[in-house]
Amino acid sequence: MKILMFGRGVIASIYGWALQQAGHDVEFYVRPGRAAAYGDSVDLDLVDARRRICGHRVRRKWPVRLRETVPPDHDFDLIVVSVPHHRLPGATAFLAPRVGGATVLLFGNLWTEPAVAAAALPADQVVWGAPAAGGGFGEDGVLRGTLMGSVLFEKSENPLSEREKAVRQVFVDAGLRLREHADFRGLLWLHFVSDAGLHSQGLRVGSLAGLAGRTGDMREGLLAVRELLPLLEARGVDLRRHRAALLPFRAAWLTAPVLAWLTAHFTPARVNFQAHSDPGALEPREICRDALAAARKWNVPVPRLEAAEPRFAREDVH
Repeated sequence: MKILMFGRGVIASIYGWALQQAGHDVEFYVRPGRAAAYGDSVDLDLVDARRRICGHRVRRKWPVRLRETVPPDHDFDLIVVSVPHHRLPGATAFLAPRVGGATVLLFGNLWTEPAVAAAALPADQVVWGAPAAGGGFGEDGVLRGTLMGSVLFEKSENPLSEREKAVRQVFVDAGLRLREHADFRGLLWLHFVSDAGLHSQGLRVGSLAGLAGRTGDMREGLLAVRELLPLLEARGVDLRRHRAALLPFRAAWLTAPVLAWLTAHFTPARVNFQAHSDPGALEPREICRDALAAARKWNVPVPRLEAAEPRFAREDVH
């Protein structure tokens, strides 16, 4: 399959590498003028946990193909969009006249209604998914991160369309297991508030990497997430459908020591957390700002997130 990864961010790069290794033809779209800055390769330092729970280390210079244009008559079969949530409207607006016959996989964080987020795109060409990978680019330009063994899709009561089947097969080809959840919207929003709570504590100590191995800070991050759960209910999420995913936050005093140990000693978790070490990263601030704005709109008290606001208030971003 001919695949276009929209952008050359962390998720796009990790999955672009995995899909290319599976034999697919992968290119990256980058903004005009960025191809020269990025260069023709990505330095990878990944923990690949698709086959073993502890993963194996992949260190290599991976040649990539970048393009700065997407003509309407392109021949891509699949366009994978995994961008920060605040950049999704711009990405879909750009792609709307350029979709052609491709399927568009929206594959990342979301805080708006899915139908609204995808409104600019042809509805019958859109597929929703969620990655299970993470990491970051260091100051040396190396992408350090973790690729877990599964990806998530929406569980539907209706038969899968041919586009949905084809997208799922791409990830199966790459050795990834498929997981499904009936309340995909709720799951995306739960992931968003999880990021907001943990990042808010990360910003208080410098970055998310600062939580690794630190029980007290990990507990504060989990409690910040727990304070945000009523916001999901206010927005119509039935938390009973997410009981397993909520356990770490409901039992923060018990799970914090476990997560602290995992992020210090379990290689996939440790690498993922430690890769988020940039104290000036924009996306954690955008996530926290948008979560706090929603909490205030819905009159949900979130004292821990509010206490961290000086760290992510817009006037503090230079």
